[in-house]
Amino acid sequence: MWKSGLKWMFLIIGTMVGAGYASGRELWQFFGHESGLAILLFTILFICSVTITMMVSYQNKTENYYNLLEIILGNKVARFYDVLIFFYLMSTTVVMIAGSGATFEAIFLSKWVGILFIVVFIIILFVKGINGILTFNVVILPLLIVGLLSILLIYTFDQKLTFLLALDHQANWTAAFTFTALNILSILAVIGAVGDKIKSKGEIFIASIGSGLILGLTSYLYNNSLIQISEIIILYEIPLFAILKNYPNYTYIIMTILLWFAIFTTAISSMLGLVTRLARFLKYKMWHIALVVLVLLTPLTKIGFSTLIALLYPIYGIVNLYLLCAILLFPFYKKI
Repeated sequence: MWKSGLKWMFLIIGTMVGAGYASGRELWQFFGHESGLAILLFTILFICSVTITMMVSYQNKTENYYNLLEIILGNKVARFYDVLIFFYLMSTTVVMIAGSGATFEAIFLSKWVGILFIVVFIIILFVKGINGILTFNVVILPLLIVGLLSILLIYTFDQKLTFLLALDHQANWTAAFTFTALNILSILAVIGAVGDKIKSKGEIFIASIGSGLILGLTSYLYNNSLIQISEIIILYEIPLFAILKNYPNYTYIIMTILLWFAIFTTAISSMLGLVTRLARFLKYKMWHIALVVLVLLTPLTKIGFSTLIALLYPIYGIVNLYLLCAILLFPFYKKI
């Protein structure tokens, strides 16, 4: 039970901790100053929504996200969100590919080398199928989380940052709802694809509570660090590098590698949602579908990493509020 629970936990974290999150760009877009309460609320909302989504997926043995949407939203609304999730997963994949390019630029290589690099590795992993994707997440994600938490804690103690939560300075608390709504969309897509592989409710509680607490703690430490450098964040496409600029080169290199893996884990999670959905209509191998999708999406990376996040993520966060409410209210009108 614990082994499987941790496997799902890392899949969920890997889906969320991508280029936008690990780089700090997505967190800064939604949080920033006066957001301590918002991050606490996000942690609670995230745990509840993931638990409910996984429980529904497990009970109905879903194989793709549309099955899950139909159960939670009903047929008519599910059709709208089916299209929305499909385009969201495509745009997320584009953001991740662009993020790989931006990461390679940070180490003074061509962004197109980074783009080609991630595309090739996504195809290789899809040749191995879903089990290969899950195994990759279990190996890489602990390293990523430990690395990110370590640098944030070191920075926090170096700068002597405080952890006080002043309740009279929490004007941004509503950001918790749009931030959770944004991220629950991609997580629902991935959970819907593996519902038939979840074996017990114990796995669900380990995955949902574990992922929620880890992401909540990481988000708070990260946002608290970004507040200290708020005046220079505009100069960096990837805010994480503003935190790392005063540390030794080896730290910069290690975190750049870990950031790329964060981008990669979200890219394959998004592709998993896309490919399992398309597999209902296209009777080809998973990696064949993945290859075609990547060839079609890669040219869109010209828009730019930070521009894509600034344009798309707030819109998806607002539109998905209905989906988040439907998930949270689901246990009140249907037994799970």
